[in-house]
Amino acid sequence: MSTVSSPVSARLPVFPWDRLEPYKRTAVAHPDGIVDLSVGTPVDPVPELVRRALAAAADSPGYPTVWGTVELRDALTAWGERRLGARGLTHRHVLPVVGSKELVAWLPTQLGLGPGDKVAYPRLAYPTYEVGAKLAGAEPVAYDDPTELDPAGLKLLWLNSPSNPTGRVLGKDELTRAVAWAREHGVLLLSDECYLELGWETEPVSVLHPDVCGGSHEGIVAVHSLSKRSNLAGYRAAFLLGDPAVLGELLQIRKHGGMITPAPVQAATVAALGDETHVAEQRARYAARRAALRAALEGGGFRVEHSEASLYLWATRDEPCWDTVAELAGRGILVAPGDFYGEAGARFVRVAFTATDERVEAAVKRLG
Repeated sequence: MSTVSSPVSARLPVFPWDRLEPYKRTAVAHPDGIVDLSVGTPVDPVPELVRRALAAAADSPGYPTVWGTVELRDALTAWGERRLGARGLTHRHVLPVVGSKELVAWLPTQLGLGPGDKVAYPRLAYPTYEVGAKLAGAEPVAYDDPTELDPAGLKLLWLNSPSNPTGRVLGKDELTRAVAWAREHGVLLLSDECYLELGWETEPVSVLHPDVCGGSHEGIVAVHSLSKRSNLAGYRAAFLLGDPAVLGELLQIRKHGGMITPAPVQAATVAALGDETHVAEQRARYAARRAALRAALEGGGFRVEHSEASLYLWATRDEPCWDTVAELAGRGILVAPGDFYGEAGARFVRVAFTATDERVEAAVKRLG
């Protein structure tokens, strides 16, 4: 007999990927095997210099700190200034986290949000923004334009540029407007920028760029990850940059909760952030796969919308997304149905280009 009187899981939506299993079985049965383009998980090797750094730090018997080593904080501030154009970053402006999904899911709880509070996120979005609100008992609110939200009770506003799933990028003007609106209404703004290194048709801009935030980090925090940039999804290496008051509060809470990036991963993060060569090499791999898949999809009757950045093509044949999923599964290709990301995606599929070159080539043939 269960002793859990009201399980927290009851607040949450059905885990979406479970619904894809029957279609995965169909795709696996293809004579030449499955081409899995459903999850944006890296498949290419971890860069050698990162593996060396991890191995060199493997003899780490003591507890690491939640705030990270001085070397890690130096690396985070240097990268933020170099890559994002942020100004005036100190150690108080950075905080390592144990992968970005953990942060997204637990942030509302760590901020003390609950019943009566609202958490807003894009209408088409990564499902974990909604999950985070519901775990805290707060009210999730989807928006088309953040500046048209009712600010009453709104405590946390998520931006996501480049977007998962659509690959849409918010321009400087849109970001600036959102920051000004959030500050005017006293709403904390979190900008999920995990795909920022993967702009294809435009150059994504961080919310921390002085042209966007006016040189002040007040009320804004950017979320970054090494999963996509450096093929480190298995390392759970991510970090926050922004308002020291917010990060200082999170640091205290995360100390109590023992939410610590392992010491070898901290060392690997320093190595990854200090090198741009592997980033350029990985971008080139993804660019080639993206071009091949886009041409094959468009040649096969699909229309690709947005998709100017990120690791996905947001594609439609103007039919219900599950019809598209079923038809492609019959060809041995597994994609994600658009309604995983909100009802607005009900006629789209998300196609990841994170498969190997050989599997992408197989998909191109099957789409032809």
